[in-house]
Amino acid sequence: MQDLEKFQAIEKLAGCDEVGRGPLVGDVVAAAVILDPKKPIAGLADSKKLSEKKRDFLYQQIMDNALCVCVGRASPAEIDDINILHASMLAMKRSIDGLDIAPEFVLVDGNRCPDIDFPCEAVVKGDAKVAAISAASIVAKVIRDAEMKQLHIEHPQYGFDRHKGYPTKDHMQALQMHGLIPQYRKSFKPVKALL
Repeated sequence: MQDLEKFQAIEKLAGCDEVGRGPLVGDVVAAAVILDPKKPIAGLADSKKLSEKKRDFLYQQIMDNALCVCVGRASPAEIDDINILHASMLAMKRSIDGLDIAPEFVLVDGNRCPDIDFPCEAVVKGDAKVAAISAASIVAKVIRDAEMKQLHIEHPQYGFDRHKGYPTKDHMQALQMHGLIPQYRKSFKPVKALL
């Protein structure tokens, strides 16, 4: 059990999380957030456990009140090139390196830290335990979901607005029927099988 109390005194504490490891399509998106200790945000939680409406509300709160926020990503081509784990780490690194304020310490959701020049610790289920990581997970999810809705407008036959690129039964049927668009991750098994 990690002692997370020790991090409460750190003023410039960055939380980092990524969204989109499992989907077959689109970027893996990471966010890094440094919250303002003077402006606490109520209701922060793991983005997957919040309704879309609540996530959108909290996203706005975070954007309005955090000391700084940065989004990083890795493209489907990068995912295919270096694999999803390394691409997730790269997206996290980009989000942390892009912060306008240098963090004193970084807490990352999961069990490993990206290769960054700041002191860092990984926190398993951190998006449920650390406010800054919860904030990062919300920002990353809202942004990635918005990109999936945009992709849906361009390619409505795939149903990206519903499954967000995850390999659901509907998605697999649409993929069989309509084939690939450039945003697919070609190294992922169900996509590879169609090539």
